[in-house]
Amino acid sequence: MEESWAGLFKKEILYELPVNKIAPFFTAGFGRPTKELYTVLGSLILQQIHDLSDEETVPQIAFNIQWHYALDITEDSDESTYICPKTLWNMRKIVTDNELDTVLFHQITDKLARVFKVDTTKQRIDSVHIKSNMRRLGRIGIFSKSIHKFLVNLKRTHTEIFATLERDLVDKYLPKKALSCFSMVKPSDSERTLASVSRDIFELVQRFSDQPEVISMYSYQLCVRVVKEQCNIEESSDGKPVEVSVKSPQEIPSNSLQNPSDPDAGYNGYKGQGYQVQVMETYCDKEEKKIKSKTLNLITHLEVEPACESDARALLPALESTKDRGLCPQEVLADSLYGSDENCEAAKTMGVNLISPTMGSPKEPTMSLSEFEFSEKDTILSCPKGYAPVKIRTKKRRHTVAFNPEHCMNCSIRGDCPAKQGKKYHYLRYDDKALRIAKRRAREESPEFKDRYRWRAGIEGSISAYDARTGVKKLRVRGLKAVRFCATLKAIGVNIFRAAAVQKAINYEKGSPEGGKFRLYHVIFIFKEHFGTVWGQVKNILSKFAYNYKSELKMCG
Repeated sequence: MEESWAGLFKKEILYELPVNKIAPFFTAGFGRPTKELYTVLGSLILQQIHDLSDEETVPQIAFNIQWHYALDITEDSDESTYICPKTLWNMRKIVTDNELDTVLFHQITDKLARVFKVDTTKQRIDSVHIKSNMRRLGRIGIFSKSIHKFLVNLKRTHTEIFATLERDLVDKYLPKKALSCFSMVKPSDSERTLASVSRDIFELVQRFSDQPEVISMYSYQLCVRVVKEQCNIEESSDGKPVEVSVKSPQEIPSNSLQNPSDPDAGYNGYKGQGYQVQVMETYCDKEEKKIKSKTLNLITHLEVEPACESDARALLPALESTKDRGLCPQEVLADSLYGSDENCEAAKTMGVNLISPTMGSPKEPTMSLSEFEFSEKDTILSCPKGYAPVKIRTKKRRHTVAFNPEHCMNCSIRGDCPAKQGKKYHYLRYDDKALRIAKRRAREESPEFKDRYRWRAGIEGSISAYDARTGVKKLRVRGLKAVRFCATLKAIGVNIFRAAAVQKAINYEKGSPEGGKFRLYHVIFIFKEHFGTVWGQVKNILSKFAYNYKSELKMCG
């Protein structure tokens, strides 16, 4: 137990849990006594680590000895070992509503970083696409499901208003069997059906637009959102909407409603509907296996966001978060989406070197600024053919370099050169950003850059392990809060499993008392396993021999 994740959880994590932030939600003189807060909060973490439902978690808390050891449960009574699903649900709601999952991640990560003396100077960042427990809907499905949800809530809360609706509209969208017909629309009829459902939802929105009790309904607001995102509305001369038409797919924003059951989800043209998690972790750039096995690669930052968000906006929040906690890197590896010129300059002001390929490919002509010779102060000394400029003019961040036309007119690379003919000279015009990008492109071709950047690929393996061990890519929940809770606690699990493996490798070192004890236990275990196997085979042979011997005695006698 001490060598497993359970021992690490009990020793380093359990009593670091922020129960003081949960205690104010309970009172000493009202209601039934609550369960021990360390146990319940720890159970929520273990539940997500092992990807269990509430019904599967209850027997684990009651009967799993490893969980008892990790949660420091020393009694066998029902009061100590039984937690009902409702208690888990209530505690999870408190944590999600108050964003305590982020507090949990920060406190546990910071503690592991201190215990294992993690080197945070080198880190890498990437994102992973995850899906909530929602159905993938097309445009017809979004319209029909939104109307269905609104009608159900309207019938439940405002019966008198619901009774004023036309029977045909109710029969078309309210029954589940009628609603299922929209999923069987032929491709040839999809355009006509889409126009029909768009008119129906537009008429519903307009019908109740002057009734405050309906406008305040959440399902009505979803219908309004669908109309704004999916439809073009024509207005009359007095400004009143009179007609609706469906937008083309290219006009629909990526943050549009994907499913009324999960309004927080976004859309990514490459990965699809759902959410994404920004993951930043430390890494070891040593080739020696002994060093790597004793180095903890720790996830230092995690952010959950809709899939429509761009990776380019995720770098700076990650650097700021780790800086506030004393885990800020000096060097970050990232793919090209993170490596915009703005991000590179902002990271530089924070003392961070961002190593990332430049986005896109160089424009024609193929010759770039990097082929010109520059001084230490970034002024051009000569062109690729060795000719010095006639004059240089700088205005704010823009630069104009003039070359002798006699040299340029007879130059063999004139067609590829970025210097263009002007009235008096051939001019090369560029700004500071273009110069920085040109230098980055030249640096990317160097062996030093390729040797450093090759370590970025390791985060793909980390993301794969993140999903394989915790099931993060397909969650049981919907909504940004619930998705954030699950993804964050599962990331805590990855850190715990990694830390336990590193602790085991450290204890296994030659000459370590813990390592010697572990090796002794390992030898005893192997001996017992082999002895048990051999003894079982011997017993089978002896029993068969005894049975045959008795059978022969009976036949002879």
